[in-house]
Amino acid sequence: MSRFLQLHFLTVYAPSNLNRDDLGRPKTALFGGTQRLRVSSQSLKRAWRTSEGFTADLKGHIGTRTKDFGNVVHAELVKGMDAAKAGTVAKQVAAVFGTLKTKGDEEAQRQTETLVHVTPSELASLKELGIRLGKEKREPSEDELASLVATAAGAADIALFGRMLAAKPGFNVEAAAQVAHALSVHKVVIEDDYFTAVDDLNAKEDTGAGHVGTQEFASAVLYHYVCIDRALLAENLGNDEALKNKTVAAFTKACLTVAPTGKQNSFASRSLASYVLAEKGDFQPRSLAVAFLEPVKGDAMLVEAIQRLGDTKASFDKVYGSAPASCHFDTTKNQGTLAELVSFVAEA
Repeated sequence: MSRFLQLHFLTVYAPSNLNRDDLGRPKTALFGGTQRLRVSSQSLKRAWRTSEGFTADLKGHIGTRTKDFGNVVHAELVKGMDAAKAGTVAKQVAAVFGTLKTKGDEEAQRQTETLVHVTPSELASLKELGIRLGKEKREPSEDELASLVATAAGAADIALFGRMLAAKPGFNVEAAAQVAHALSVHKVVIEDDYFTAVDDLNAKEDTGAGHVGTQEFASAVLYHYVCIDRALLAENLGNDEALKNKTVAAFTKACLTVAPTGKQNSFASRSLASYVLAEKGDFQPRSLAVAFLEPVKGDAMLVEAIQRLGDTKASFDKVYGSAPASCHFDTTKNQGTLAELVSFVAEA
């Protein structure tokens, strides 16, 4: 099995604001001495892992992020024991997953301070323990509490993106997927959109707008880079080869077809990747972002960006003596298909 899978892809976005900073402006970064549009890896990963296609393809293998462990088990406990005891037991159980909140009402104090990503089997075990303790009207044993947290086996999103459990560091999961911040291949200028809203029930003349505002946006050809350590992914999934391949295929499709949802209603910024290069091999992975250190200029930005990616890959392969197996599709030339590329990335 080739250890590393790398995805390099270009996606074109018309005016949009996919990922905002603290002032509501599109995020940017300096690269090659010029301002580029940026979409954070955090924004991309959330959009991909919560997308309809990804969750449908991996149904039954998606984890849950929550702080609400105490209330999940409390709902089962109160079916069999008094409320006061149920509250005490619920806190005992929730404490397995992290430090509990000390402020707020009883419901709030049954929550952990931080979000924890748990597998479907861990969540099921939590509910089963609540049912059992409620029926038997007792507190949990040390063994029962210890058994609540397990490995990431069976949870594709945890296997890909990892998790940290401060309360149980032995069950931390190292992410098998690394996602770069997407950058525009060219210089960008953030623009302003001045808009007004009309008060439909105000029939008076010359009263002006009911609301005046501005929102900022930019358009760009974005370069994305994703690397998956397939050996680590297999390990995280308990060496379930079929689930590993299914996870890689679903994740690849999400990367190429799903955009962050920021300001979608205002800009309808739904775009598919126009060009994709997938590589598999055991040699040290490398981004091809250096292809765009000098910003792309002119009227044929997408075509030039594709050419630069190909040239940069060829140069790296020649100089370093590495030639990973590759597959690509190019919508500008009507070459290749998504189905062929997904088949390539999912096979051993």
